[in-house]
Amino acid sequence: MSGLEEVGIPGKEYLREALTNCADPLKAIEDFQTENGILLPSLRPMLPLLDRHGVPRQEFHLSVLEELKDTLIATIEKLSQNDPRERERKLKELLQKSFILINVPKIKPVVLCILKNMDRVEDRYLKHLVTNKQLYKECDVQVKRQIWQDNQSLFGDEVSPLLTQYTKEKEELLFKHSDPITQFFAPSPKQRRQGEVVQKLLTMIGHNVKLYDMVLQFLRTLFLRTKIVHYCTLRSELLMALHDLEIQEITHVDPCHKFTWCLDACIREKNVDVKRSRELQGFLDSIKRGNEQVLGDLSMTLCDPYAINFLATSALKIITFLIGQEGYARENAVLVLLLRMLALGLQAWEMISTQVYKEPKLDAQLVTKFLPSLMSLMVDDQVRAINAKLPQDDRESAITTIEHFGPPPDAYQAYIQENGVASVLAMYYTLQNARQKDRHGLMRVLGTLALCENDRAFEDAFLNSLIYLLVTNLIDEFSTEDFCTVVFDEFFLTGIVKESVVRHVLKLLNYVYTKLPPSRLDGVMKALQPCAQHYESIQPAFQEIQKLLKNHQPVCVPKPMEVDSPLLSVPTPAPV
Repeated sequence: MSGLEEVGIPGKEYLREALTNCADPLKAIEDFQTENGILLPSLRPMLPLLDRHGVPRQEFHLSVLEELKDTLIATIEKLSQNDPRERERKLKELLQKSFILINVPKIKPVVLCILKNMDRVEDRYLKHLVTNKQLYKECDVQVKRQIWQDNQSLFGDEVSPLLTQYTKEKEELLFKHSDPITQFFAPSPKQRRQGEVVQKLLTMIGHNVKLYDMVLQFLRTLFLRTKIVHYCTLRSELLMALHDLEIQEITHVDPCHKFTWCLDACIREKNVDVKRSRELQGFLDSIKRGNEQVLGDLSMTLCDPYAINFLATSALKIITFLIGQEGYARENAVLVLLLRMLALGLQAWEMISTQVYKEPKLDAQLVTKFLPSLMSLMVDDQVRAINAKLPQDDRESAITTIEHFGPPPDAYQAYIQENGVASVLAMYYTLQNARQKDRHGLMRVLGTLALCENDRAFEDAFLNSLIYLLVTNLIDEFSTEDFCTVVFDEFFLTGIVKESVVRHVLKLLNYVYTKLPPSRLDGVMKALQPCAQHYESIQPAFQEIQKLLKNHQPVCVPKPMEVDSPLLSVPTPAPV
């Protein structure tokens, strides 16, 4: 084994010199074996016996070395359970004597075991580990944490692939074709934080506050550069995963912990009661001057698509309740809080970008003008649903259709073009219509979403939910031209300049192409063709749907023949 000469044990260099300068090479070899072999009297008698059985001395010595190595590692592991001071002292002595042999393959595991069980490794050892890539790679994560906390770039190299993997996994969920179709928001919070990336980050961070702060800084920076909201999701999931493990060294110093914990409980229970709303509002109101930067992290927590989905869905539930009670939106404190939190979440990127940490003021007219217009639409939906159950009356049905099926109110259309919170509420109201299989309600408002402030209606999470509900609840409606006109012409095709929208349309086609009229199907494919040529990443999906269409034979329903016969005017005879 090389490297033994460094600690005074004769090795190959010593043996080479001895054989070069000796008169009797066989005698020199025998002397070397005697001096450096196993010195235990109980084992020496075994050597001649092993020789007779043809067992090489090297194999014998290596087997003994392996046993000694395992025994020593077990002893070191057991030593780690002793009193911390005594343990550190003994491990430090062992490391000082053995570290010089870390490059000896048979002894390396022992040295690495010593390093792993030490609470604090001296910098001189850590620097040596960093300079040797192979040694660094073989170190336990306990040792790597001590290296990372003083080497942010090296930690970033380790974390960066995980963050990329996380966003790719989220995109796969959004665009994946499966049978049956799956919804992005289906997994519960606890299920989501059991994911591979979150668990690996937990292992890398351990109880180290400095490493946790570095990860948060990476997430802020990446969110700022890319505007990818999945980094906001990871920020919340990581904090709550640490909460689940009761790592209080970190959760107690994160100023967002209590707020995120309370919000997570609401999302998990799919409800925000008065008590929890007071806790959330109390935390927002308690942010003092000089500590406004906390709003940046809070806004990231609220920008998480799962948080926005919960806030918007909960707001619509309260609005529906107020309609039944004939109440006013402005008088419901929980609803106002939800809108306030929505506004803060939608402002996350601007707040971090400008570093102006100030909660956006909620537009009063959002509550006094937009919400009444939204509530009027919801009342129309209820009237049409009740009317559909009543006995057929041509006159009354016509009046109902005229009064409750016209275009959305002007205030509704104006506010979704200017206000982010109004846009999100309109988007989730549209989803509510799709969930309730309200064909007319959906057609009435879907086209207006194309004008949403900041193109919010073309965000991936919303389109995933919309497509899921269209496919599961309204798939048969795609056989009608008026429905296709709203879905494709008035909404989806207005946003095909975006690559992600094209991918969503291709995903939708994958489920509904058998229902579409041939002319409509041809029109959509022609509209998508230039986009498929422009965006290389969507060409495989476009080619896949082309193959499906090539093998698809549309069923044409023949039109009834027009017969011009005088017999048609003759009354039908009464039954005998």
